[in-house]
Amino acid sequence: MEWTGLNQLREQYLSFFESKNHTRMDSASLVPQGDKSLLLINSGMAPLKKYFLGQAVPPNVRVTTCQKCIRTPDIERVGKTARHGTFFEMLGNFSFGDYFKHEAIAWAWEFLTQKLAIPAEKLWITVFESDDEAAEIWEKEIGVPADRIVRLGKADNFWEHGSGPCGPCSEIHFDRGEAYGPFESFEQAGDCDRIIEIWNLVFSQFDSDGKGNYAEMAHKNIDTGMGLERLACVMQGVDNLFEVDTVQNIMKHISEIAGVTYKQDEKKDISLRVITDHIRSTVFMVGDGITPANEGRGYVLKRLLRRAARHGRLLGINEPFLYKVAETVIRESGDAYPELRDKQDLIIKIIRFEEESFARTIDRGTEMLTSVIASLRESGRTEIAGKDVFTLSDTYGFPLDLTAEMAAEQGMTLDEEGFYALMEEQKQRARADRASKVKTSWGGDAAVPKGLAKTVFTGYGKTTDNAKILAIIADGKAVDTLEAGTDAVLILDTTPFYAESGGQVGDTGEINIYAEGEAEVTFGVSDTQKGGDGQYLHIGALEEGTLHVGDSVTAVVDAERRAAIMRNHTAAHLLQAALRRVLGDHVHQSGQLVNAEHCRFDYSHFSATEKDELSRVEKLINEEILKALPVTTEEMPIEEAKKLGAMALFGEKYGDVVRVVTAGDSSVEFCGGTHVSNTAQIGLCRIVSESSVAAGVRRIELVTGANVLRLMAQNDALLSDAAHALKLANPAELPEKCAAISTELREAQREIDRLNQKIANSMLSGIFENPDVIEGIKVVYLTLSDVKPDVLRRIGDQIRDQEKDFIAVLTAVNNDGGNFYCVCSKSAIEKGAHAGKIVQRVAAVTGGKGGGRPDTAMGGIGKKYMVDEALESLNGIVQTMLTQA
Repeated sequence: MEWTGLNQLREQYLSFFESKNHTRMDSASLVPQGDKSLLLINSGMAPLKKYFLGQAVPPNVRVTTCQKCIRTPDIERVGKTARHGTFFEMLGNFSFGDYFKHEAIAWAWEFLTQKLAIPAEKLWITVFESDDEAAEIWEKEIGVPADRIVRLGKADNFWEHGSGPCGPCSEIHFDRGEAYGPFESFEQAGDCDRIIEIWNLVFSQFDSDGKGNYAEMAHKNIDTGMGLERLACVMQGVDNLFEVDTVQNIMKHISEIAGVTYKQDEKKDISLRVITDHIRSTVFMVGDGITPANEGRGYVLKRLLRRAARHGRLLGINEPFLYKVAETVIRESGDAYPELRDKQDLIIKIIRFEEESFARTIDRGTEMLTSVIASLRESGRTEIAGKDVFTLSDTYGFPLDLTAEMAAEQGMTLDEEGFYALMEEQKQRARADRASKVKTSWGGDAAVPKGLAKTVFTGYGKTTDNAKILAIIADGKAVDTLEAGTDAVLILDTTPFYAESGGQVGDTGEINIYAEGEAEVTFGVSDTQKGGDGQYLHIGALEEGTLHVGDSVTAVVDAERRAAIMRNHTAAHLLQAALRRVLGDHVHQSGQLVNAEHCRFDYSHFSATEKDELSRVEKLINEEILKALPVTTEEMPIEEAKKLGAMALFGEKYGDVVRVVTAGDSSVEFCGGTHVSNTAQIGLCRIVSESSVAAGVRRIELVTGANVLRLMAQNDALLSDAAHALKLANPAELPEKCAAISTELREAQREIDRLNQKIANSMLSGIFENPDVIEGIKVVYLTLSDVKPDVLRRIGDQIRDQEKDFIAVLTAVNNDGGNFYCVCSKSAIEKGAHAGKIVQRVAAVTGGKGGGRPDTAMGGIGKKYMVDEALESLNGIVQTMLTQA
């Protein structure tokens, strides 16, 4: 048994099973495709589930993979032990109705004992207690002594998940020797980590009804899994995954940045393990297109990144560094996962951007948490209120588990129920803000009659078509007849109405029955959506007449609105092409909304797009429009489309045949939407705004056609109104006039500040003439009106330069409330004074908040009418603080 590197082990395994006629498949993305039950891929079998369930045909009945996986249930344990990690690679060989136990067992033994030369006497086998067949193969065919074959119950050696395919499993274990403890029994040796599982062979041979009944399957499957890092521990003779060669190289880079050494200090070791594990997960997640967000996979990524960044602070690293370590992760894994190298610049940019974003708030958030904990200790409490946990999350970007971890280190718990209640309130407010009109007639896909034919879409070439009503749904249920004045959903056999998809909104219009050229029945369509089984749902209300299932109707799309949508959609394609030319090939569409009014286009980029860059982008789009170039659509095999360089939307699932839209000289995209036939039909394009949506995602809003003319008219009216307000005859004089007013205001503010300073100077000598003295410290306060916090700070600096042995609270009362500012001399601090705590308690009297350092601190005024009472409490606060020190 020779030392073998992790990357070499991976290749040895995959090559071995290729020699057994297995097809080597690339690792699937960490983002599950078509499996809503998983947030992230967490096993080697997960991406192959569709083959086991017969939902898709595998490339071969024998497959082998090395699958990247992430599991986060034990995230809080990562680092505290060397056994836990969130990222791992899972080796696997699979059979879909081909070979079964004999081959699976024989090949596993051959790979371990012959290919890797692991001594057979170091291997132990477990089988399901009633699986005599597997036990017999191990003993009589492989030659494993009976006393090293252990029978275990259902909890250990039977794979089952609800109803469906299931079966017994057999595990191969490795004995690491006496260095890990004595061997008294198999169970005891496993408990002390002397014996560790390295390979699990699952024999999927039964179909369970979920009620304890098992039927033998005609076509049996094999699903095996062996953790690559666990195998590397065995082959390299190391204790745990953090000592495996590739992982250790990552840790060494972190240690070098932090100036620490592993296994010298347990607290530092915890931080090194946290960062090492989390940066591995982070790099692979970003490489698969996941970006930091506040929900779903993006939230998992944000948690990992921010937890790693915080542990960097604990190691004394006070600047972004994870993006540097990401380069080592890519170097160690880039051969096996070339997508990491292909996206290296993108991965590093996203990680650095998120690090820098968190760095701007972590110190203030930590300061707030420290202040909250200090207050709780003073009152003898140990639970941090839900509102404080929410503020840390909402204002300072602290994920809940990070706050919990930091609180636990100080012996505190969290009011998670209160936190989640506030989160739910926020979610409901957000939903209410963005919710569109809900159609009360729609009861979901359950209301669609079973077995209904799919709707045939004819709207690429026409906006009017004849159709038949297949179903009517009103008040959440299918009905045969619809009377005027009723909201409903109509399902047609054929329709020119485009159903909302790919960011393009659904069509509106009418569904009519004509008599002698006049519409005698009119159903107004306010939206079109897709049902779950391919039906198009025409949502609206019957305005006139009566409709029946089976009626022949004429579907009429609002052609003017459709044309505006098409202009915006084609402009969105030209926009993406222009952005990639100006900003770089890393730009990809992250989402879009195309309606009749505008196009809202989200794209991957890591800083604000500069004004000159936006001008160049807009210029490129309008050049394509003025060239009057054809816009063509063509259906073709997906591989042929990829060869053409067609852009695909990340995460979108495509079939074998795709629709490709070519617009202008540089835009080729997969797209199922509706478009103009020539770029000239767009008329003109104008970028209205550019903003940030999330970390690494920007948003551009643009308008086209008549909407550009409407925008120009609005802007002209704004300029005219502004000129009128400033008594200017010509709007062209606005820039010069605004600059002059701005200069006058700055000068006026400087004069106000100068006068306030003069007033303050005259008052300063007065407040120190006869101050209150507590424990040898002069305690004074001063109230000013309409001054900014900076003025308070300057006055505080002046007091500090002129006086000794003092505590001063300066107050500014303004229209929007105002501020308290506390300054403490060095001698006052030595006697127990703390400006942050003083200002916190003074501000609290008014309902405000505050905090800061021992020498200076700022707080906000809540209720202005309580300021006098707050200042009167100052002496009592100081008396308590100084006498208890």
